[in-house]
Amino acid sequence: MGNSTSGLSPASQPGSPLQLCLNNVFASSRDNVSYPQDLFYQSLDVKPYNLHIPVVPAAVTRPGTPEDIANIVQCAVASAVKVQPRGGGHSYGNYGIGGEDGAVVVDLVNFQQFSMDNTTWQATIGAGTLLTDVTDRLSAAGGRAIAHGTCPQVGIGGHATIGGLGPASRMWGAALDHVVEVEIVLANGTITRANATHNPDILFAAKGAAAGFGIVTEFVVLTHPEPSTAVIYSYEIKFGNYSSFAPTFAAWQNIIMDPNLDRKLASEIVVSELGMIISGTYFGTLDEYNALNFTGRLNQRVTNTSVTVLDTWLGMVGNWAENEALEVVGGIPSPFYSKSLAFTTAIPANGIQDFFAYLDTADKGTLVWFAIFDAEGGAVNDVPQNATAYAHRDTIFYLQTYAVGIGSLSNTTINFVGGMSDVITNSMPGTQFGAYAGYVDPELTNAQQAYWGSNLPRLAQIKTALDPEDLFHNPQSVRPNGTGGNATSSSVSTPTPTPTHSGGTRRAMSLSVLFCALGVVFLVL
Repeated sequence: MGNSTSGLSPASQPGSPLQLCLNNVFASSRDNVSYPQDLFYQSLDVKPYNLHIPVVPAAVTRPGTPEDIANIVQCAVASAVKVQPRGGGHSYGNYGIGGEDGAVVVDLVNFQQFSMDNTTWQATIGAGTLLTDVTDRLSAAGGRAIAHGTCPQVGIGGHATIGGLGPASRMWGAALDHVVEVEIVLANGTITRANATHNPDILFAAKGAAAGFGIVTEFVVLTHPEPSTAVIYSYEIKFGNYSSFAPTFAAWQNIIMDPNLDRKLASEIVVSELGMIISGTYFGTLDEYNALNFTGRLNQRVTNTSVTVLDTWLGMVGNWAENEALEVVGGIPSPFYSKSLAFTTAIPANGIQDFFAYLDTADKGTLVWFAIFDAEGGAVNDVPQNATAYAHRDTIFYLQTYAVGIGSLSNTTINFVGGMSDVITNSMPGTQFGAYAGYVDPELTNAQQAYWGSNLPRLAQIKTALDPEDLFHNPQSVRPNGTGGNATSSSVSTPTPTPTHSGGTRRAMSLSVLFCALGVVFLVL
C-alpha cells in the first residue's frame, strides 16, 4: 500500500502524463525513478535535509547518462513542471529537491566518472561525486588537490557551481575557480559543453549562479600538487560571558583584515554554546607559522591551545572534517535555519560589543547554534568580479549564523538567528551586505541581489535567452527578465551546441532560437 497523493498537483498523481513519460525513460531501470505514491518516498527517495521545510517533489529520478537527463527534461517540459538537480543533497532550503512541491528531482548519484590528464593535470569529475571522494580520487591520481569545503558529505555538483570555499581558498581560490569546462544538459534537452571559448556565457553562469539554468553532469578542473606540510591550530576560550570574548574577536579581525596577510593562512572563529574557538590551517612549516606571531597578536584569554603539524594532504582534509563545527549535524537531516553576511569592511567596535552582548541576553530557543566567521580574500579576490557569476570578490570574511531546533524549529530560534545578523548590520548603517548562495536563506528578501550582486543583470539576461520559461527553478534562482525585475539589458553571446554531445531526439521549446541553459544548482555548504 502506497502513500496518499491527495492535495498534490496533477503531475504528482499516479498515472499522470509525467509519470508515464518518466516510466518510458526508465523502462529498463524502473528502480531509478520514484513517485509520491511509493512507500517510504520521503525517507528513501526525497530525503529532505532541512526538516523545517516540507517539500514533496513530483518525482525523484536517478539517471545514468546525460541522455537520460535530456529525456527527463523533455518529460518535465511536456507536463509544465520545474526541474532541479541534486548532488550531495545538503541544500539549506531543500532547493535540491525543488524547494517547493511539484518539481522533478534529478539526483546525480550515478555520475561518478573520474579521470586525470597527466600532461595538463586537469581532472574530469562527475557531478554526483562527494567531496570526500573528490579528495581521495585526486590524491590517488598523482597527489593532486583542489580547494574545497570541509564537509565530506557535500557534493561537488553544487559546491563547484555556487562557490566552494574552504581552507585552501585564500591560497588557490574557490572550488569554482578551478573549473575550466562543464558538460551540461540545457532547457531544450541539448547536451553541450562550455569553456572559455565555447559557450562562455554558460560557463560564466555555471561558475557561481547555476540555480535556474540546467544540469551539469561533469567538470573539468585545474589541480594543484598536494601541500606537503601544514600546521593545524586551535585556540579555545570557554570561560566568562560572551561579552568578554569581544577583545579577542577584535584582535582576530584586525589580523585577517590585513591585505598583506600570508595567503597560506586559513582562519575562522566559531562561537557557540560551548564558548569561542579560533582555528585554522597554515599551509607551511611550523617555523613559518610561528613567524606570523598569530598567537601573540590574539588577545591572551585562551583556555586551551593546540598546534599540530601534519605532513599529508589526506590527513589535513580528515582533520577538517573531524573539527567541522557543523559535524554535529553532518549528513543527518534536522530542522534548522541559517543566514549569512559578506563583509567588505571591518565590523566597528560598537558592533562587536553589541554582537557579543546580544549572545549573553538573547533567548535562543536551542542549545545547538553557531556563529561562524570565515576569513576569505587572497586568491579568491584576485579574480575580477565580472569574470564569474560568483560576485563576492571583494569579501574579506563571511559570517554564517546557524541554529538547529530540537525536534522542531521554533520562532524563537529563527528570530535569534536573524538577530545575530541584525545586531551587526545595525551598527553599520549604509553598508551593503551580500550573502553567500551556498548558505541559502529562504527568508531573505531580494535574495538574488544579495547572492549575485552586480552580476545579476547579466545573469538574468542570459536566463532570458536560454530558459525563458524558467524550467530550472527554485524559490531563489535567477529569473528571466520580465518575471522578477532583477536584470537590465546586457550583451549575451548565442550559445553553441556541441554536436558530439547532443542526445538523441529532442523536443524543442516554443522559441525558434537554440536555448542553452547555464549550470546546476545544489545549494549546500
